[in-house]
Amino acid sequence: MYYLYILKNKKGSYYIGTTNNIIRRIQEHNNGKSKATKNRGPWNIVYTEKFRTRSQAMKREYYIKSQKSKKFIKNLVEKDIS
Repeated sequence: MYYLYILKNKKGSYYIGTTNNIIRRIQEHNNGKSKATKNRGPWNIVYTEKFRTRSQAMKREYYIKSQKSKKFIKNLVEKDIS
């Protein structure tokens, strides 16, 4: 199983990624092992989607990133919480 995930930090920044081990990945983000999120945490998972293949998860990641909109991401996350 592969996951698309969205992280959020205290400042309201989002990070979007994919993984096959979500627990390990969040630990890597929070322990400074990811250049993109280093020194910007702590991070919390606010959204996930499951996929059967890595390719499917990555396509979804690229789609969300292509929107280039914090509002789009915020709406996606808030819709999931409701």
